[in-house]
Amino acid sequence: MDLSNLKPAIGSTKNRKRLGRGQGSGTGKTSGKGHKGQKARSGGSIKPGFEGGQMPLQRRLPKRGFTPLTRKEYALVNLCDLAQFEPNSVIDLEVLSKTGLIGKVKDGVKILGDGELAHALTIKAHKFSKSAVAKIEAAGGKVEVM
Repeated sequence: MDLSNLKPAIGSTKNRKRLGRGQGSGTGKTSGKGHKGQKARSGGSIKPGFEGGQMPLQRRLPKRGFTPLTRKEYALVNLCDLAQFEPNSVIDLEVLSKTGLIGKVKDGVKILGDGELAHALTIKAHKFSKSAVAKIEAAGGKVEVM
């Protein structure tokens, strides 16, 4: 066994189909393209989605929706998640990311008012919901908008 007598495994390769080599070959005369018509011509293929000149489906259906360029995406944190911190502690982006409450900060952090807050906290974030501000201040805490 050496490089001079290497061969592919039996059955792993096929000979290419030789078209137009007489009727006895099975692919003579029209070379497997049938009779006449667009698909029998060279370069004759119908592109996907073409419906014979009728307005195609993807152009008949309306476009829907858009993504506004000014939209901001905030990392969301609920008040029930902030209840784990010690009373009178200051909570900012660094503390939230260290504890794993926020992952990637896109356009900022928003505090939402889901849950209850039993003790006073100073919270620094980019945005607050009205219910969150009310609950934080009711517990004796402070809200600081960054």
